[in-house]
Amino acid sequence: MSDVTVRIPAEARDRLSQIAAAEGLSLRAYLARLAGIVLAPLEGAERAEAARTVLHAWNGYAPTPAERDALDSELDRRLTQRTAAR
Repeated sequence: MSDVTVRIPAEARDRLSQIAAAEGLSLRAYLARLAGIVLAPLEGAERAEAARTVLHAWNGYAPTPAERDALDSELDRRLTQRTAAR
């Protein structure tokens, strides 16, 4: 992996360094992990769209945005319920 230089205010660098140190990480490791966390939902959205395309071609599945929102809300509700039960 090659390194790059990113210019940010010193205060931001210092704060990120403090957060990284509190988690037992170097600033470099913390930023790499942060990038993975931030990019994961974007990649997940791309996979979800690809899955919807395949399902639509296979069986005509094509929920409306409102139906997708309702399904997402139901999934969030169930995950919250399951997490609370632990």
